[in-house]
Amino acid sequence: MNLSNIYLIIKAIIQNIVSKCLQLSGVNIMKVKERIEKLREQMMERGITAYIVPSSDPHQSEYVAEHYTARTFITGFTGSAGTAIITMKHVGLWTDGRYFIQAEAELKDTGVTLFRMGESNVPTIEAFLKESLNKGAKVAFDGKVISVDYFRALEKALESKQFSFEVNEDLIDLVWQHRPEKPCSQVILHDTKYTGESREEKLAKVALEMKAMGADHYVISGLDDIAWLLNIRGRDVLCNPLNIAYSVISKGKCYLFMDERKINSEVRAELEKAKVEIMPYHSIEKFLEDINNGTILFDPAKTSTSIHSAIKIKTVEAMDITTRLKAVKNDIEVKNIRNAMVRDGVAMVKFITWIKKTIKTRDITEIEASDKLFEIRRAGENFYDLSFASISAYRGNASMPHYHATEENQATIKQEGLYLIDSGAQYLDGTTDITRTLAMGTLTEEEKTDFTLVLRGMINLSLQRFLYGTTGSNLDIIARIPLWNAGMDYKHGTGHGIGFFLNVHEGPHRIAMIPNTIKLEQGMVMSNEPGVYKAEKHGIRIENIVVVQEAENTKYGEQFMQFETLTLCPIDLEAIEASLLTSEEKVWLNNYHKTVFEKLSPYLQGEELEYLKQATVLI
Repeated sequence: MNLSNIYLIIKAIIQNIVSKCLQLSGVNIMKVKERIEKLREQMMERGITAYIVPSSDPHQSEYVAEHYTARTFITGFTGSAGTAIITMKHVGLWTDGRYFIQAEAELKDTGVTLFRMGESNVPTIEAFLKESLNKGAKVAFDGKVISVDYFRALEKALESKQFSFEVNEDLIDLVWQHRPEKPCSQVILHDTKYTGESREEKLAKVALEMKAMGADHYVISGLDDIAWLLNIRGRDVLCNPLNIAYSVISKGKCYLFMDERKINSEVRAELEKAKVEIMPYHSIEKFLEDINNGTILFDPAKTSTSIHSAIKIKTVEAMDITTRLKAVKNDIEVKNIRNAMVRDGVAMVKFITWIKKTIKTRDITEIEASDKLFEIRRAGENFYDLSFASISAYRGNASMPHYHATEENQATIKQEGLYLIDSGAQYLDGTTDITRTLAMGTLTEEEKTDFTLVLRGMINLSLQRFLYGTTGSNLDIIARIPLWNAGMDYKHGTGHGIGFFLNVHEGPHRIAMIPNTIKLEQGMVMSNEPGVYKAEKHGIRIENIVVVQEAENTKYGEQFMQFETLTLCPIDLEAIEASLLTSEEKVWLNNYHKTVFEKLSPYLQGEELEYLKQATVLI
């Protein structure tokens, strides 16, 4: 028996064990309706009229450890973004366009109403509460998972109703039997050969910024901010190489609030060298309460109301210093990312070769396909984990941008139509995220046209030069124009920032229609991923990762910027209607494929090299 078969057998056994464990856990002990009724009993005991359950954890993370999946527990909706509101008469789930189809399916028959955020005639959470509740009603939530910014906006919007707020009510914990424990993964050190800067150098930069802002103490809640600052990583959050922690920088010293079981002697010694003192995770609030002089800096978007309430002295509020600093990758980080992209591109070519060949002899399930890509990737140098749960979606399933295949709902891929794979990896030398939509056989004219319009949008954004000071919201329309001209659009941003062996979604920069004031700086890494989604037909997305670079400085003294494409993987020529491409777009595609072949071919041979040759011919 070969290693591949052994791996698949072991994986099946593990999946079976996990499935049985979940059946015994609090996630599945009570049906959604029963959970909601038990929550309402707790609300009645406390005189609570409405209860808010967000998707977040105490660190305002996008993806959270299972212990913090309270919104999923109470509604059954498994998407990563959304907020639930429970009153005595209604239960609502607010989520964005990425999840409309998924949420509709998962909420069916639960009694939970889907509110499609951003659509006309759909009330906001604040409008719903104002309309549904009487004056003076009591609204409650767990202050550990609600940010200062969110609470302030809620208070302001509901001011006229004179609601009272209970901000420390974790009612979910009272009804969630067998709630998963908080994770306790070991901390690993991230070497400076990858990061380009030591933790001492980063701490010194932060100290200078603190001084300029008039801050004596600085509270950091974001898990990726702490990981970046101290060059540490872990496995507390699925696909995100993080450890749950807080940090406070104060008087030339850094305090790290973390479960000490996660820290071995080697890690402790390295942290102590950088004047980092380890403190118990739950001591953060008492520590802040005891600070009685100076000024404390914190980010109200990432700091919870419970942490904020512990601060008793003057404050300065601003975006985290670490968020701004880590968004701009240094030269060593960019060099390492390029290396990771070659490795990831080789894995993708091996996968595409496999699926294109195999589909000619038999059908393939969506899960089998994503498992195969994982198997190929994990054999690569410096592989650590996936960067998110892969989206492996055939035909109509791909019309849900964040679709997740399960044993119960997955489709079987056949020798026809389009298959979408959106996936990525965490390597010690970089984080990857790539989407390719592949022709599995003969395509319809509509499929090829839609694919080509998406490709045109991606190419046009790749080609665009822009004046220094431009933000992502200034550029978003460029990727949409070919689709808009055909009467189509997509309900997600065009690009998100990407961390360095960190979160696959990283701020503060992004390319989206939503206004953003963050100018694009040299070294910022982000995605370029327009798409088209037609329910029950197909979903098409083509995603490359790009880095912002300086272009020319004109004779008029204007500095222009440009994107350098980092992703290395063929774009499926079988899905393109070449007559729809302009000559400039064809030149870009041919040059891109030439680069892909030059960079990847030395690491491929046999049928995989032959596929790469055919996949990168001139169009």
